Amino acid sequence: MNHRTELEAAQFILQKALQHACESNTHQLTKLHIAIGEIAELDRDLIQSHWREISKGSLAERSQLRFRLITAEVQCMACFQKYHPEGGEIHCPYCGSFGAKILSGEELYLESIE
Repeated sequence: MNHRTELEAAQFILQKALQHACESNTHQLTKLHIAIGEIAELDRDLIQSHWREISKGSLAERSQLRFRLITAEVQCMACFQKYHPEGGEIHCPYCGSFGAKILSGEELYLESIE
């Protein structure tokens, strides 16, 4: 889920949660566990704010969002070393290159539902 806004992220989560509720014949959702990458460029507070608004009147209205941060990891395209981008900066600490492939840290998905 790259380059989505916080509203789109909340809508995506709600859609997945309601789909799960329908498939499992659940009548109320209490907690939704969301995995979010540390460099996903999404504000969790804004997602939460949108969530309160768009979940009104649904099975998820009183549910809580719980976020788990996924650590970012990139691989340098020059020396192929893997590293954690410090402060979101993609700059290889091994060779100084700026080109890197993002391996993790941009994710956003619904992990589990209670």
